[in-house]
This record gives sequence, C-alpha cells and structure tokens, in this order.
Amino acid sequence: MHFTELIDLAAERLGGAALLANDEFFAPKENLLRAAEPVFLPGEYTERGKWMDGWETRRRRSPGHDWCIIRLGLPGVIRGLVVDTTHFKGNYPEHCSLEACAVEGVPDPVELGQEGGPARWAEILASSPLRGDARNLFEIGADARFTHVRLRIYPDGGVARLRVYGQVVPDWDRLLQRGTELDLAAAEHGGLVIAASDMFFGHRQNLIMPGRALSMADGWETRRRRGPGHDWCIVRLGRPGTIHRVEVDTDHFKGNAPESCSLEGCHAPDAGLDEPVGEAAGWAELLPRTTLQPHSRHSFQVRPEATSPVSHMRFNIFPDGGIARLRVYGSPAAGA
Repeated sequence: MHFTELIDLAAERLGGAALLANDEFFAPKENLLRAAEPVFLPGEYTERGKWMDGWETRRRRSPGHDWCIIRLGLPGVIRGLVVDTTHFKGNYPEHCSLEACAVEGVPDPVELGQEGGPARWAEILASSPLRGDARNLFEIGADARFTHVRLRIYPDGGVARLRVYGQVVPDWDRLLQRGTELDLAAAEHGGLVIAASDMFFGHRQNLIMPGRALSMADGWETRRRRGPGHDWCIVRLGRPGTIHRVEVDTDHFKGNAPESCSLEGCHAPDAGLDEPVGEAAGWAELLPRTTLQPHSRHSFQVRPEATSPVSHMRFNIFPDGGIARLRVYGSPAAGA
C-alpha cells in the first residue's frame, strides 16, 4: 500500500494544528494543514504582499533557516510525507527536512522548540531538495510513535500544504481502562480501510473519520455500476475484538445511497497492509443483506452467534452508491 493511502496524521479534522513558526510574514502557518487543495488568486494582495494559500516566510537576509512545529491530530508511525509547493514557483524553499518527537499531553509550543525542553527531536527526513509548484513525496522509514513534527525549510519561502501519512497508534492502555465498547474501525483507534472495489467519487478512508459527514464529498462513494456484482471495502480494525453492533450512515446520500448492505468478519491479525484478505481468511456473516434508507443513520445488531474476535471487516454495498460513515462497535480483545 502506497503511503498516501494511509491516514494523514496531521489533518485538521483529526485535531492536527500548526503550533509555532519562527516566521509567517506573507502567509500564516495554519494554511499548511488546510484540507482543501491550494488555490491561486492572481489579483489578490494584502498589505504585506501577494496573497498566497500556504505558509510563506519573508526573504531571509541573515544565516539560518525557517521552521514550523505541528501537533499531529493522531499519534502514530510516520510512513510518508507530502510537501506541496503548488503555486509557489519563484518563492519555494530549496530544501526541507523533518524532525519528530513524542510528548504526551498538551505541551507548551514554545517549550517544544527550546533546547533542553520536553521534546527529544529525531530527524526522520534529512535535508532534501524540493521542486516548485509540485507535490514533493518522501518515504519515511522511522518505526517510532510520534506526536509532533517540525518542518524545516532552507533557507526560506513558501509551502502550500503538508501531509504526514502514517499508521495511527492509540494509547490502548488508556482506552482499555474505560471498560466500554469502542468503535474498533475508527481512525482514531487505529482502524484503516485497506482496500475497496471502487472510490471514484469519494475516498474509502472517509468512512472511518470522526464526526458526521459534512457533505457527499466527505463519504465513500463508488461510480454507477453497469454490470453484475456489487461494491465492497475491507476495514482492518484498530484492534481485534468481538463486534456487538454497527452503524451505517447514509447522511447526504439521497439519490445515490445503496439499496442494501451486508457485513462479514474474519480473524487474520497477522495480515500485513499489502496482503490480500480473501476468501481463504474464512469470512463469517455478521450482518445479512439488509435494506438501507437514503440520508439516514442506521443501527444494526450483529448476528447473536458472532461471538469470536475478528480483525477485519468486509463491508458490502448493493449494487453501488455512497456511505457517509461506518461505525463498528465492540469489545477489544485483551492482549491483542
């Protein structure tokens, strides 16, 4: 699985935030994490200069370089980075690097950047050249769990967007202490949609994002099926567990909701992200094919005999259409 198919750990909707930058003269650091694609307004200027949809520092006239500290919305293992310089053509940085650290709680941003502070920064991307007006992709090989990153740009300039893709690593000791059922498919609990038959109109990872969908664009939607068969996706749960109930939300999908859905589960906890979880995995039916209503929030109990832990779910929709959110509530398995 390419790293861009993973979760953007720094996404605003997951709680990511640009905390501190040494300079943001032309454009604020908050733009770095905006969900929307960067735009260019030819005639738009501010009292400080050209309006740009990104983070842009002034022209440096002394030694050094610029930087920005970002709190990840969800802690995790970083697998890849996109440093997007779209629309920055004569004003992009020559190079960039990335450091990361793990600091629990809500540390003071200024203290994070200080020598001798609570952060122990580790360089996970050495200084690397950037192209202007382009999406610059970098694979990351670090295996540690991080909570914050620091983007350094050399020597100055503008970056439109920063995406920090990786695998969410929740604090399971804390979550298990709650003693209540959890949404085991949720991105915040380490869930990941590892495959889908189609996602022409909406990305599969939208299914497991927090909160209600904002629009049809914020759900998983397939193209209109013109042949036999049906669409499906496979969710790897954040932790294996026993499933009690599921919630299927077709919010905003009024003329394009599926006619029905079903749900299957299997236990393949050692399967990697790139390993196909096919029929040999021993799928068991958890929810038989059940009619869905458009623009509605459905709650279904799973089959009472489904008491074995599962690690993966196969969500089938018939024949095609859009789903806003999928919630899979259950009890996480101890010691998983």
